[in-house]
Order: sequence, then structure tokens, then C-alpha cells
Amino acid sequence: MRRALVFTLAFAFASAHAQTGSVGGASSTQTPQIVVQPVQTPTITNAPRAADPGLLQLVPADPAARGTRPDANGERDAAPEKNDFQDFIASSTGQKLPLYGYDLFRRAPSTFAPVENIPVTPDYLIGPGDELLIRAWGQIDVDYRATVDRNGAISIPRVGTVQVAGLKYQELSVAVKQAVSKNFRNFELLVTLGQLRSIQIYVVGQAHRPGAYTVSSLSTLVNAVFAAGGPSTRGSMRAIQLKRGTQVVTEFDLYDLLLRGDKSKDAPLLPGDVIYFPPAGPLAAVSGNVKNPAIYELKGPASVVTLVDYAGGLTTTAQVKNVTIERIENRDTRVVDQFTLDAGGMARTVKDGDLVSVYPISPKFENAVTLRGNVALPLRHPFKDGMRIRDLIPEKEALITRDYYQRKNSAVLADSVPQGELAASVRRLFDEINWDYAVIERQNTDDLSSILIPFNLGKVVLEGDPSHNLPLRPGDIVTVFSKSDINAPAGRRPVVVRLEGEFNHAGVYQALQGESLRQLVMRVGGVTPQAYVFGTEFMRESTKKQQEERLRQALIQYEQDLQRAAATRARNVTSAEDAASLKAEAEAQQSVLARLKRLQPTGRIVLELGEDSTLANIPEIPLEDGDRLVIPYRPAMVSVFGTVYNEAAFLHKPDKTVSDYVAQAGGTRKEADRRSMYVLRADGSVISNQGSFFSSSLDGARLMPGDAIVVPEDLTRTTWMKDLKDFTQIFYQFGLGAAAIKVIRD
Repeated sequence: MRRALVFTLAFAFASAHAQTGSVGGASSTQTPQIVVQPVQTPTITNAPRAADPGLLQLVPADPAARGTRPDANGERDAAPEKNDFQDFIASSTGQKLPLYGYDLFRRAPSTFAPVENIPVTPDYLIGPGDELLIRAWGQIDVDYRATVDRNGAISIPRVGTVQVAGLKYQELSVAVKQAVSKNFRNFELLVTLGQLRSIQIYVVGQAHRPGAYTVSSLSTLVNAVFAAGGPSTRGSMRAIQLKRGTQVVTEFDLYDLLLRGDKSKDAPLLPGDVIYFPPAGPLAAVSGNVKNPAIYELKGPASVVTLVDYAGGLTTTAQVKNVTIERIENRDTRVVDQFTLDAGGMARTVKDGDLVSVYPISPKFENAVTLRGNVALPLRHPFKDGMRIRDLIPEKEALITRDYYQRKNSAVLADSVPQGELAASVRRLFDEINWDYAVIERQNTDDLSSILIPFNLGKVVLEGDPSHNLPLRPGDIVTVFSKSDINAPAGRRPVVVRLEGEFNHAGVYQALQGESLRQLVMRVGGVTPQAYVFGTEFMRESTKKQQEERLRQALIQYEQDLQRAAATRARNVTSAEDAASLKAEAEAQQSVLARLKRLQPTGRIVLELGEDSTLANIPEIPLEDGDRLVIPYRPAMVSVFGTVYNEAAFLHKPDKTVSDYVAQAGGTRKEADRRSMYVLRADGSVISNQGSFFSSSLDGARLMPGDAIVVPEDLTRTTWMKDLKDFTQIFYQFGLGAAAIKVIRD
């Protein structure tokens, strides 16, 4: 009621301005030129604004009734209107299919471009409110503007009144020239149109925004349909009528415009025209693998092919063997039928309320066998009767991967291998095929379970053993592995070892099957005379990973212990001094903990070599891939670290003892804990006063070149420092050695 009242008032307001007074400076006989122009805030009114007679804003009088609001782009998005059939289809398909074509209007701009500057068609009918521009030259010189009055005439000085209403634009110049020629001779005359009149039309029925609209006289039915927001979700898109008096001027089918771009049924508007949106006709839906799944309005007899054409046809992946149609029978029951989308299926009649569902084809390959994994070209091969593994892998070159060649090619680029990592790059290129194991994955047709059929790849490809050349079936997947994919037995895995330092032929070597560390060193040429075998470092990657995990767990436990100890001491704080001391202690703890977390295990294994060891003393250790053996040049120094006056390295002399080297370092400071002093040996082992190697004291022990003496601080001065003392013993179990000392000192 409120909306109808506002429309009525707006119409009365527009009529009053057209009959009395001036609008924007126009004479009382001039209907203001009304055109559509963009505005900053999208609003619509049914009457021109007095301040701007050339602007028409099309918006319902009560925006709240529409349930719309402008977005950031100045567009209006209507609140979704309820459609029962749309909800009914959603309950069946699980998705809300759109009503075809309605989105074209729901996101339409709320303002439209001006139309006063567009060309006027020759059959445009002149009417009251149109402005004529009359220009003549020759015996007379005329440049005159005249507005057609309510009686359909214009008044020309020294000529009189000329009746022009009802004339077509192409007839206008001839009619005016005839009138002027009654008084003048020998002249040429041209009449064009200036500002055009505005007209009022009515939009009724199931429109999205019904009401009275003032539009340009050049507007057509399609312009008005868009201005009114198209039909509502209950309105028809296929039988929009333009009524003039008691006659239906044209009936417009929006599907012609949307599907074929056909606008031939469009018609120009005249004052008082009525645009009627009837209720929507029969509705049918199509879902699934069509190009435009939606709900479509039917017009006249319709078949499945009609509905599929509306939807743009089938998608590439649509299958035609099993198409379903759901139907409402006698407005009582719902049934489903299945058919093939052949000529007969396409001709099936579609009724109101039908849902046609088109399904995708199965991704299953009917005649394919797949080869994947450590192969040159993973792909699907067509299956042939009698096909076996050797047909799929005809030669061993088919198992050389593209990645292998890419790594080889990139190896020649100097920038691709960081300096100092060439040996590691060589090892990365080494990636062998697992000849002992490959597998066929097959689906059991009886119970649809998957079964794995292993076979010996080497027997098939390298030896041509027919007993391992298994037959294949359609759908089989053959997977080839590398030895790094699945850990093969130790004796069959490739073992690449790095020998560095004082070797006669240091380098990267592949160990023979079952070869030990000593055997490998002997085979490649042994060591130089300067080799310091006692200081040999043997690193293993598997050991490094174990050390990293153990260190991680130990740090987690240590951090928890610190937190519990801090909480306990915090409960005993009784003064500000105690609180400050506790805070400083906590900060120191976190600093040490952060340094400990930076430690990186090396994976070093202590070989327990004697001080006078030679190459023959290297143990017979089975090798693993990634092992690294470093035999250093014989050093000449012994280092002293810790709580001494001068940390330094001193020349090694066989007759010097631990106390001699400590004395050379200036002796221990008063904070030193000589009882906890220890020696980090060049071979990676640790000896201390508490060890079994020396029963009483380290002071008289003699050292080897490369040994390091560590004099710790008295860690018993505070509780947390005592805990740290116990924790530091863990480092040497991990073979962290001097790296741990450096981290703690920093």
C-alpha cells in the first residue's frame, strides 16, 4: 500500500510539472527533456528532479520494499526472491540451480547512459515536447528553436503555426519547408531534433519493480524491461507484452534475445504504453554435465533436445547412456525414469516440473595399462590381447628417468653446484633402479579389491626369464622403484663413500658388495706418510639422524627441568633482591638453552684407534651409503680451553703432561673446577678425572697432537649451573666435541 501511494504521488508530481510553470528554465508549454544519466548514488524516482530536467532516475519509491542495496560498484543486487520450484529442485540435486536469464537483471546497473545524443531513426514520430532546430539559408537566414506544444504544433515567426505532431522524422523537413515556402522563395531548409520529449509508461504484472516510469521518447520495450529489473522470479521471460490501449503491440520472448541475440520483436514506446509481465509458464530443470545447468521456462511443446539446447548442449565429459528424468505425476507422486540420450531419448516430451540430469562419463580406461615410477616416460599404454610385462618395458633404456638426465645436464653448470659440495653432487647423481622388486596393481573383479603382484624386474628385462614375464590385464598399473624408494637389502644397495684428507687418492668411491672400511681404503691406494690415523674422523648419516633425535629429546627434557626448577624457586622468593636474582638467572638459562639448540651433531663414530695406529688398525666396519672418512694431516698443537688465564694452542711435546699445558696457559682461575677437567682426544673420545682411563688425576697424563684440554667453571655455585654441568656430558656422547665448546663459549 505504501509503495502504491508513493508511486501515485510521484506520478502526480510529474504531471503537475508538465502542465504548469517552468522546469529548469523551460517555458510553460515545454515538457522537460528527460534522459537517463549515471548518478553518484544509484537511486530511482518516478519523476524528474526540478534542478536537472535532463536526468531520469529509475528506482522504486520504497527501496526497502525491494530489499536491495548498492554495492561498491554502484550496482544493485536484489535480495533473492523465493521460488518454490527452485527450492524443490535443490532438495533433489543438492544445489540451487539458477533461474535462466534472471541474473542478467539482478546485477544490472541502477542507472543508464544518456540517450539524447544518439541518432534518431527516420520513423521516429514527432510529438508534444520535442524540440525542433530549424535552419534555413538563401533568400532567408533562419536559426530557430521551436518546441512542439500540447496541440502538436510549432509557431514560426513570420510564417505562423505548423502542425507537426504525428509526422515521422524523415517527413519533418519537407512539411516545414512547405509551410515556409508560402511566404518565401529561393531557400534551403533543414529541420533536426534537439532535446527529445519524455514519455510516461506503466510496468505491471509480475515485474521485479512494477510502477510508473518516465523515460526518453527513444526508449524501446527492451529498455523498459531492463529499467524495471526484468520479471520477478514468479514472472515470465517468454511472453512480455507491450499494450497500447486495447491492442497488444508486440509480445517479446527474452529467450530470443538471450539464446540467439534476436531483438526483432522489440518496439518503440509511446506515452501511456503498458508493459505487462504475465506469470511464469511451465518450468523444467536440467542439471549435471550440460554447459549451463539451470531452470528453464517452457513455451509450447518441449522435448529433451529443446531443454538441452537451452542449456547450451552437453559438456565434453557428458555420457549419454544413463540420463534420468524426474517427474511429478498428477501433482501427487514423484517418479524417476532412465533413458539413453539417442534420437528417441532426445524426442521425449518434457513437462512442467521435470528435472533432467546428465551424468559424467566414468574416468575408467577400458583398454589401458599404466607404467609409472622410475621409468623414462610414465604413461598409459593401449592394452592388447596377450600383453605381458616385456611388451610394456621392451628394453632397459625405458627405465632411465628424465630426472637422471636433467641432473646430469645441470651438473655441468658451475653455478648449480655450490663450492665445496661437488662430492655430494656426485652422490646425488647416483640413483639406481631396484631390479629385485617391481609390482603390478590389479583390481579383483570378483570383490573389487586391489591386489599387488610383485615380480623381479631384473629377471624380466635383463635376463629375459619367461617365468617372471607376467601377463597383464586392462587396468593394470605397473610400478618400477629405485633403490632409494624402497630400502633394498644392505648387500644390494649402492654404497657411495667419501674419502678425504691424507689419502693417496682421495675422492668419492662406490664400495663393492660386502666391502669394509679398511678394504676400501686399501683398494683405493692407502694413505700418505703424513696421515694422522689416530685423529681419523668417521661420519655416518644414519648415526647423525639418531644423534639429532636424541639431542632434540634431551633439550626438550632439559627445558622442562629448567621450568620446573624455576617454578619451585619462585615460590621461595621473599624479597626484591631474590626476585631480581631469579630473573637474571632465568635469562641466563634461556641464553644457554638457545645456544645449545644451535648445536649440530656430526654423526661421528669413535673408532677407538690406538695412539700409534696405522692403516692396518682401521676396523673392518661394514660400509653404508653416505659414509665419510677423513684422515687429517698430523697436527703439532695441543689446545687449552675454559677457565684459564690464556686460552691458546701450544706446541705438542711428548714429554709434556696436562698440568704442563695448563701451566703454559697461565694456570686455572679461581672460578675453575679442576676436579671436572677433561681432555677431548683427537679421535673423538673424552677422558676425565672421573673416567676409568685414569684412576686418580689428569695432571700427569700425556697427550697426543690434536688433543684439547677443557677446564670448566665451577658449576656448583648455583643450582641451575649444577644442572647444566650434568647436561654438558651429553654433548660428548653425541660426538659434538669442539663444536659444543665453541657454542657455549660464544
